[in-house]
Amino acid sequence: MKNSIIVLLLLLTVIGLNTAYCADEKVIKEFVEISGGEKGNITFPHEKHQKTLKDCMICHNLFPKKTGVIAEMITDGKLQKKQVMNHCLACHREMKKTGEKTGPTSCFQCHNKQ
Repeated sequence: MKNSIIVLLLLLTVIGLNTAYCADEKVIKEFVEISGGEKGNITFPHEKHQKTLKDCMICHNLFPKKTGVIAEMITDGKLQKKQVMNHCLACHREMKKTGEKTGPTSCFQCHNKQ
């Protein structure tokens, strides 16, 4: 019985470590494709941001966790064009000022026009 409990606890620990970094997130997507308008789509390194920021609401305070929600909210007038981009750039530029390793700060470092 004691061994069964230990095995169960170990299993639960492994499962817990393999779940998302946000309590309500079940699947960690390594990359998310975001519509980037005329400049081209953005291949967003989602998992990298989750691991670095550890707080989903830093980004998801602007939009819910749902595939295609950014384009949907822009179409519905609930999110301004470039609002998400400006949010990203502000964070990246602030990190750069403090000497932290950060992501891109210019258009074509994110947009993949093909």
